[in-house]
Amino acid sequence: MDTQERAATSDPQDELAARLRLLQELSGLGVRALARDAGLSSSSLSRYLNGQTVPPWPAVVTLCRLVKRDPRPLRPLWERTSNPLPAPPRSSRQARPVPRNDLPRDVPDFTGREEGLAAVLAAIDSHRAVSVDGMAGVGKTCLAVHAAHRLAADFPDAQLYVDLHGFTEGRPPLDPDAALRMLLGALDVPSEKVPQEGLEQLAACWRSELARRRVVVVLDNAADADQVRPLLPGAGPSVALITSRNRLIGLDEVPPVSLDVLSPEESARLLARASGDPGGPDGRLGRDPRSAAEVLRLCGHLPLALRLAGARLRHRPGWTVGILVERMAEGTSEFDTAFAMSVRQLNRSQARLFRMLGLLPGASFDEYVVAALADVPLRDARAMLEDLLDAHLVQQPTADRYRLHDLVHQHARRASAEQDSAAERERALGRLLDYYVHAAAAADAAMPYVSPGRPPSVGRPPAELPRFTDKNAAFAWLVAEYGNLMAAFETAAAVGADAHVCELPRFLRAYFARRCGTTHLNVLFERSLAAAERLGDPLQLAEAHSDLGFARYNAGRMAEAAAAYEAAGLSLSQVGDARAEAELAMRRGYVSWDAGQVEEPLELFRLAGTLYEKAGCPTGPAHAAAAEAWAMLQLGHREEAARRAREVLAVPHADPAWPPALTARITLGVAVAHEEPDEAAEHLRQALELARDDGHLNNQAWCLNCRGVALRQMGRYEEALASHREAFALLDELFEEHWKIHFLNGYAETCRLAGLAEEALRLHRQALELAPGLGNRYEEALAHEGIATVLDESDPDAAAEHRAAALRVLSP
Repeated sequence: MDTQERAATSDPQDELAARLRLLQELSGLGVRALARDAGLSSSSLSRYLNGQTVPPWPAVVTLCRLVKRDPRPLRPLWERTSNPLPAPPRSSRQARPVPRNDLPRDVPDFTGREEGLAAVLAAIDSHRAVSVDGMAGVGKTCLAVHAAHRLAADFPDAQLYVDLHGFTEGRPPLDPDAALRMLLGALDVPSEKVPQEGLEQLAACWRSELARRRVVVVLDNAADADQVRPLLPGAGPSVALITSRNRLIGLDEVPPVSLDVLSPEESARLLARASGDPGGPDGRLGRDPRSAAEVLRLCGHLPLALRLAGARLRHRPGWTVGILVERMAEGTSEFDTAFAMSVRQLNRSQARLFRMLGLLPGASFDEYVVAALADVPLRDARAMLEDLLDAHLVQQPTADRYRLHDLVHQHARRASAEQDSAAERERALGRLLDYYVHAAAAADAAMPYVSPGRPPSVGRPPAELPRFTDKNAAFAWLVAEYGNLMAAFETAAAVGADAHVCELPRFLRAYFARRCGTTHLNVLFERSLAAAERLGDPLQLAEAHSDLGFARYNAGRMAEAAAAYEAAGLSLSQVGDARAEAELAMRRGYVSWDAGQVEEPLELFRLAGTLYEKAGCPTGPAHAAAAEAWAMLQLGHREEAARRAREVLAVPHADPAWPPALTARITLGVAVAHEEPDEAAEHLRQALELARDDGHLNNQAWCLNCRGVALRQMGRYEEALASHREAFALLDELFEEHWKIHFLNGYAETCRLAGLAEEALRLHRQALELAPGLGNRYEEALAHEGIATVLDESDPDAAAEHRAAALRVLSP
C-alpha cells in the first residue's frame, strides 16, 4: 500500500496530528518554545500534536507560518477532522436561528449603473471582493447594497453591513478591532470564541468563521486600506463589497470599480422616478425640458441630490419645474442646494428635530432615542421621522431603524451649530446620554446574569424606553445598539460627562459577558474609575473600584481584583450603602475562595445575604445563598449544601435559567449524587439544558464538568470521562485559559479513579502550572494533593513532598 492509500484509510485526526508533528520537527523547537512562539498554551499544543484535540484553524495557520509553509493544503484534512460536537437538543423555547440580514433596504428607484453593476459582480466572481470608490453622494453605497441584494440568494448564511465611518463628520473612523467584534457578534459567535486581545487574532477568528459559511458583507464608507484589510474574508466562499471616497490602492488583491456622476440620460430617468413623473411630453419635466436640465445641473448629476430634488417635486404637485429651479438656485453647491431646499419645506418642529439628528454619535438609530434627543413624545417623533423619510432626508434600512447619509448628517450638524444655541445643544446631548444610560439599565435588568445592582442615578429618565419582554429581547437590543452605546460612551468622555462615563459600563456587564469578553470591559471600567475619581462621590468611587475588580477577576487577574475590592471597601466605609456592600461582599467571597481561604468566603456570602435583605433587594439573598451552597459543597458539607440549594430553588423567578437557580441545580446534583443518583442526574440534566438554551459556553462547560464529577461518584466512570471530555472540548474553544483552572482537578480525579493515572498526573500538573499565575491557591493546593494521591504507591517520597507543598500553599 502506498503513502496516499495509507493516508486515505487512516484516521483523519491522526493524520492531521502527524502533519503537525512534522511542522514541529521543521521548527526545531520543543513543545514549550513552539507554543510560546505560536501564542498557544503548551498543554493545548501538546494535545494537538498527540491527536487528542483538533486545533482551531487559526492555530494551524500560525504553526504553518512559523515554518514558512502554506497552510492551504492542510485545509481539507482539517475540515474532515473538525466535525463539531452534535448540536444540543433544542428545547421548545429555543427557536431555530434565522440567518442575519443587516443590509439596508434596496432603493426601489435604482437607475442606470449597468456597467458599474456588471463590473462589481464580475469582480466578486473572480476575486470574491470589490472596492467601489467615488466622490460623496455619487451612489457608492446604493450600488454596493443593490449588488449585495442581488447576491443574497447565493450567500444564505448571512448578509452583513457595517458603516466604517471613514468620512463621518464628528466621529473618528471605526477601529478595525471594534468592527471585527461587531461582525463576529452579528454571526452570533460566542464571546468565549472571540480573542480578547490582538487585531491579528481577531481577524484570524473572523476569517475562520467566514471560511465555513457563505456570507456577503458590505464594508461601507472605508477610510483607507489599513482599516479594511483585517475585515476581508480569507479562504472560503464568502465575499466582501467595500465602498470608499478614496481609491484603496493598498488593497492589491481587491479590484476597484470607480464611479463617476450619472450620465445626463441616467440623471433624467432617476429624477423622473424620484419625482413620480410619468415621463414624456405631458409630464412636468417634459413640459419644461430646459428647467429640467437645469435641475440636473444644479444637482451635479449626483444620485443623492437628485432624489432629494425629486422628493420635493413629488410632494408639491402645484409646483412647476421652474419653481423647483428657483428654490434650488439659492444653494451654494449641489448638496447645499438639495439639502437646503428639502429642509425649507419642513415645519418648525420637523426642522428642529432634523437639526437634532446631527448630534447623534452612532450609525443607525430608533424612534426612542430620537424622542429623547428632541424631548418630544414618542408618537410625535415617529410621525416626524416619517416626514423626513418622505423628504429623503432620513433612510430606513429596516422596519424599526433609521440612518442618515454622511452628507445629510453633516448638513444637520452644521445647521444645528448655526441655528441652535449652545445651551440648547448641550441640553439635547445631555438627554441623549441620559437615554442610553437608562435604556442600557432597562436592558440589563431584563438579563439577570449577575447579582442585581443599583438603578441609574444620572440625569433624567426618558419619558419612554423600549420595552423588553424577556432577556432575549434585551440582548437583541444590546446587540443592535452596541455601536451606539460605545459612541455614546466616547461622546460622554469627550464632553466631560463623568457621571455618564461612570454609570454606563455598569449596565453592560451582562452583555460583555455574553458577547465581547473581558478585555474591553476592563478598559471601560478603568475609564469609569478615572471619571469617578474626578467626581469625588464616595459611592460612585466605591462602585467603580468594585466594578473594576469584577472585570479584573473575570480576566483572571486575582491580585488586581483583590486590590480593587480593598479600595472599594475603604470608600464604602464612608457611605453605608447596604446594596453596594452586599455586592462587594459577594465579589470578595469569590476572590477569597480562589485565594485558598475556607471560612472567610462562607462568612462573606452570608454577610451578603443579610445586607441584601437590609437593602430590600428581593432576589439578592438567593444569589448569596446559591454561592454559599456551592462553597459548602466544595468543603464536603454535602447535606448542608443540598439544603441551601433546595431553598434557592424554592425562590420563585420568571426565568428558570437565572444564575442562582443554575448554581443551585448544579450544587444539588453533585451533593446528592451518591445517595440519590436519579435525582442528581435530573438536576444536572435540567441545568445543562438551561445553560444550552442560554447559549453560554462557560456555563455549559461547568455543567458538563460537574456532571462528570457526579457520574464519578456514582461509579459510572466511562460516562463521567465522556462528560469531562465534552466540557473540555468546549473549553478548548475559549481564548481565556484561566477558566480551565476550575475544571482540571476534578477531571484529573475522575481519570485517577478510572485507572488513567498518567492522564490524571498530566491534568493535575496543568492545574499546577496555571494556578500560581492566577493567584488561585485553592486549586494549586488541590493539584498538589491530587499528584500526591496518584504517586502514593509509585513514589511515596514525591507524594510526601507534594502534600507538604499543599500545606505551604494554604498556610497564612
